[in-house]
Amino acid sequence: MHVVAICHWREGADELVQALAAALGITAYEARPRMLGGGPAVVASFADPQRAFALAGKLERSGFATLVFDATEVRGRGGRFVVRRFEFRKWALRIESGDGQQAEILYDDVDLLLPCTSVVGFTETKTVTERKLSLGKTLLAGGVPMTTKVERQEVVSTEERSKSLHLYAGTRSPAVFSQSGMTFDGLGDAMKMSRELNFAHLTSELRRLCPKAAYDDRLLTPAGQARLLGPGLNAETNLNLAVEILARSLRERGCVG
Repeated sequence: MHVVAICHWREGADELVQALAAALGITAYEARPRMLGGGPAVVASFADPQRAFALAGKLERSGFATLVFDATEVRGRGGRFVVRRFEFRKWALRIESGDGQQAEILYDDVDLLLPCTSVVGFTETKTVTERKLSLGKTLLAGGVPMTTKVERQEVVSTEERSKSLHLYAGTRSPAVFSQSGMTFDGLGDAMKMSRELNFAHLTSELRRLCPKAAYDDRLLTPAGQARLLGPGLNAETNLNLAVEILARSLRERGCVG
């Protein structure tokens, strides 16, 4: 699936609203909400890449900047450095992955920090045991109320929320810090009592130590994720795509580096 996103437009430009509506075959009333927030925003998705690039070309001729992504390729893409442990040093951040790979990133090289919140849904079937009145047993007991054990299957759905931080530094692969997937002992005496507090401290320290880095937190909220991905894409399965679109949009706009 290929998605088309628009970015870098002028807020309140009615002619662009009309152009977007015409390109998508919708009304201006339907198009306007897609242009709130300054972008980027996914406006369409296609199984055929040629249709995606054709729409992008049409939108560019109307005055939009566009981005086209292969969503399937982004979802399955490797290359990210998933951090298991980190340590703040004087001039650089030392990171280590779960398989023992190590790297150091100079604070001055960090150009973009993108935090986000993932929501993972879980469904499980549980056996619930109840006791119900048994008429047969009650009659045999001379009218004394008797019960019998009854088991039934119940489907229970839960959600788990976890924050992550995507760090970009030049041309190196992004480093991904996961609140639920890291150890925080590298904080030393600054280590807090919970993962949430430790992750907040990590984020604030990186912002302090990397003053040149741009910071964009719109993917921390479901509303921000939905605004970027549009009505056709689920944030639960497309969060990496949202991060990729936002990072590329900010970099192409010159907001980083």
